[in-house]
Amino acid sequence: MLIWSEVSWIPNKHYSGIYGLMKLVLTKTLPANLERVIVLDTDITFATDIAELWAVFHKFKGQQVLGLVENQSDWYLGNLWKNHRPWPALGRGYNTGVILLLLDKLRKMKWEQMWRLTAERELMGMLSTSLADQDIFNAVIKQNPFLVYQLPCFWNVQLSDHTRSEQCYRDVSDLKVIHWNSPKKLRVKNKHVEFFRNLYLTFLEYDGNLLRRELFGCPSEADVNSENLQKQLSELDEDDLCYEFRRERFTVHRTHLYFLHYEYEPVSDNTDVTLVAQLSMDRLQMLEAICKHWEGPISLALYLSDAEAQQFLRYAQGSEVLMSRHNVAYHIVYKEGQFYPVNLLRNVAMKHVGTPYMFLSDIDFLPMYGLYEYLRKSVIQLDLANTKKAMIVPAFETLRYRLSFPKSKAELLSMLDMGTLFTFRYHVWTKGHAPTNFAKWRTATTPYRVEWEADFEPYVVVRRDCPEYDRRFVGFGWNKVAHIMELDAQEYEFIVLPNAYMIHMPHAPSFDITKFRSNKQYRICLKTLKEEFQQDMSRRYGFAALKYLTAENNS
Repeated sequence: MLIWSEVSWIPNKHYSGIYGLMKLVLTKTLPANLERVIVLDTDITFATDIAELWAVFHKFKGQQVLGLVENQSDWYLGNLWKNHRPWPALGRGYNTGVILLLLDKLRKMKWEQMWRLTAERELMGMLSTSLADQDIFNAVIKQNPFLVYQLPCFWNVQLSDHTRSEQCYRDVSDLKVIHWNSPKKLRVKNKHVEFFRNLYLTFLEYDGNLLRRELFGCPSEADVNSENLQKQLSELDEDDLCYEFRRERFTVHRTHLYFLHYEYEPVSDNTDVTLVAQLSMDRLQMLEAICKHWEGPISLALYLSDAEAQQFLRYAQGSEVLMSRHNVAYHIVYKEGQFYPVNLLRNVAMKHVGTPYMFLSDIDFLPMYGLYEYLRKSVIQLDLANTKKAMIVPAFETLRYRLSFPKSKAELLSMLDMGTLFTFRYHVWTKGHAPTNFAKWRTATTPYRVEWEADFEPYVVVRRDCPEYDRRFVGFGWNKVAHIMELDAQEYEFIVLPNAYMIHMPHAPSFDITKFRSNKQYRICLKTLKEEFQQDMSRRYGFAALKYLTAENNS
């Protein structure tokens, strides 16, 4: 906030608002021991190795502390329209989309004082800036031309209207940096704009994991976490038939938190609940429906490739429903490896919940209308703040792609009786939800307690401090079962809510469930991981955990 106040006094008409002035205070905001830095606008596309630009610092001489490209429009010449009055500039002025800064020298020159005095003087006549920091930089340079080392213009080919950008290259292959500095961005007019646009889109869809490889062998300091990870990986037996499963647990995925704008205003009574789920591209169609059923905050982890992330961005921006919701946090985990890291995704979504309670759901379920408010009331009724409870939301399913969603428990019971709805996984995996005791739920009017049984995997509402999911379980099978088992081991009470429900919507089977059904080795490895998890539980929770082995043997 202190840095913010350094520039908030400057009247500014630029569409980037106050952020467009922050380059002026980099000598203060960046570490004092940082000597030089390249500053780039976010609408820049690099078409070469940035190391080439870094090498230009060696060409600075004397008091040159700023590396800039000349402005390629006529803006600072002041002849674009009648009464056009730009800030003072040296000739055509300079564009600040790409800047090389010698921070140590700027600090010695008292840069803060220099730009501030210039801005105060010019604002007496200009009243505000039109191009934010660029106007002030140019006014300073007009007074002190010796500060600038002029970069060749291919280091900042500016694609705003009325520019001379085509004079910067004989052939598009000569380009170094493309700057989409028009408010129109990709819709700007230019002879080569299709080439530039395709180049930009290619970068967006590039597999970012390739950039993590040590292509150039750059030296880096030893990282303790990285060393531990390498040690754990080296201890795995590559001849183990389940090696790929085990390795997945140690994969470090690139993650982009809060991919879209997120705002959350905490409710004053500390009862707020966030719906938590994870998904891949093939479940994207569920997002709008869930937003219509659940008005509270949502935390989602999306497993996408770089190209799919851009498709998701276009999808979200084209959806009135999604764009109208600012309390949905989208966290992208980028694809790597051959398994769907379901529990890692759940943990990412859980870790970034800002409410006291979480509803641990799945993306292919629609919560009943009004569930958000009902859960908040139940949090108070069952004193979740001071007790270890997991509130169960009973799960049902339909085999119909078009369903008239029940608006009440009575309507849902009627649909159960008619065969429009079923208890979840009734046909294929009864054990997963049988302990919910649906027969009792039909007539229940108050919450009731149920006991843990083998393979129980209900959908629950818990406090934010509940244990994470176990990362060894990837793809299909045992991922939720293991989590519920750990809740039970930590002595959580399982309480079924009498007036809550959620409905699973039909969809094509996932790639992982298909692998589970068709690949015997997949099933063998899952069984092995399951046994190892139970052994870990015994070590962690002692005698109390023996019941899980007994229950498994009897089931």
